[in-house]
Amino acid sequence: MTVAAIQASDGSSIRNFVDLHAVEQGDNVCFIDTETGTEISFADCRSRILHLVARLQDTGLKPGDRVAYAFSNSADGALVILALLYGGYLATAVNMVSGEETIGYVLSHSEAKLVIADHAGARLVRSAVGKNSVDVEILSLGDLMGEPCSATPALSNFPASCDGLLMYTSGTTGRPKGVVHTHESLLWGGRNTAGAHGLEPDDRGLCVLPLYHINAFCVSLMGALVSGSSLVIPPKFSVSSFWKMIQKHKCTWFSVVPTQVSYLLHNADNLDGDALGLGKLRFGRSASAPLSPEMHEAFERKFGVPMIETMGLTETAAQILSNPMPPGVRKIGSPGIPFGNEVMIADEKQTAVTEGEEGEILVRGPNVLRCYLKNEAATREAITADGWLRTGDLGKIDQDGYVFVTGRLKELIIKGGENIAPREVDEALYGHPDVIEAAAFGVSCKDYGQRVEAGVKLRAKSNATTQDLLTLCQERLGDFKAPDRIAILPELPKGPSGKIQRMKLAELVSKFDEA
Repeated sequence: MTVAAIQASDGSSIRNFVDLHAVEQGDNVCFIDTETGTEISFADCRSRILHLVARLQDTGLKPGDRVAYAFSNSADGALVILALLYGGYLATAVNMVSGEETIGYVLSHSEAKLVIADHAGARLVRSAVGKNSVDVEILSLGDLMGEPCSATPALSNFPASCDGLLMYTSGTTGRPKGVVHTHESLLWGGRNTAGAHGLEPDDRGLCVLPLYHINAFCVSLMGALVSGSSLVIPPKFSVSSFWKMIQKHKCTWFSVVPTQVSYLLHNADNLDGDALGLGKLRFGRSASAPLSPEMHEAFERKFGVPMIETMGLTETAAQILSNPMPPGVRKIGSPGIPFGNEVMIADEKQTAVTEGEEGEILVRGPNVLRCYLKNEAATREAITADGWLRTGDLGKIDQDGYVFVTGRLKELIIKGGENIAPREVDEALYGHPDVIEAAAFGVSCKDYGQRVEAGVKLRAKSNATTQDLLTLCQERLGDFKAPDRIAILPELPKGPSGKIQRMKLAELVSKFDEA
């Protein structure tokens, strides 16, 4: 099925796409599980999904019930997610690294009837529900996949406007919010990816991000579904096996986050040629956080792979912006132009600002969330009367329509009345060849209101000192914007997508000082 056909197929549910591919390309590979070596065809995918829906119906679940999943990536996990959507359930993602208190809150707030979990997920959920007094049944992923069932599920029709996914934001400030997506918005998330990157049935993606995060869910899983292409699914990201998997399975594209780009780049000298022989690989894509221009250029020089910088949110079913594919113009430092939705740079009154002026990035389109679960106030605050989603990100748009992200509204450092975007400091730090991770943040200061500090992770055996890094920032940014202090840490706190969490970093550095 071509991208043009995908874009024209409005009104479809995810079930329609599963059925369509089973008929039109039943023998083609849908999923490859790298742990087991299992290859699953589109016809087999539909057969297994019907089996899973019948098993779920045997448990007493009804369409519309909220069913949580807590497992590492696998082909079985992808099948379960599609089965939940196929059967009309509300798939509820459990962030496996969010902590027991947050997991307990998510299961309670979502009113999940059931949690489908692998061994590690079940252990985590049991501990979380025990400490938070949550009553929910846990069903083993292995038991669900292995239990024989000859019954044919009773399937009722539902529209594309039916809710399909409940995914909670990271909750760096306060309780996480439950983002509700319909089948329509999820499919548009996949369509926007497929359209921007020209995905076709002969493409094969490598999914190294967790399926409980919107990037893997919509970019990798939905992108493959709507384009009828295949997906290679390892349990997690691994620097040592990344290029080997691409070679072995003839992957044509992959989706990663900047921290993973950094790890691949800084470990390139230890790969013994494993990054060679990538004839099938068309591109990589980076999302979830800004990609440092220097890191971007260094990656392309080292591996000879076009890296497409993009931007997306949980609330927009992932991708909202993307740089065009080669030979189109890619602007380093920009996540690109809109694909499948509208983007506006607006002032405090949500009115468009002039070209080159900074403002908040607003998004409008069929990929935007329906609402925040049980939170009408947050929904009203986030979505304007005429349908624009306020992202909370600051940016500018140039004369060619490319957006440049300058920071977050809540993360701006205001020093002596002057705004300093943390990203400026991040990029200066990434200019040092030994810096793997870097993030700046603001700290209260009696003289200036706030001062600039930063945390970094250096590659192994680095001899770089904090003074080396401070000097680099002073040379690139000047004394006013340069950090007053830089902490060298073994790890920087990150969310499930790999995005560094600045507020948690500030807390970590503060506790580090106290110790």
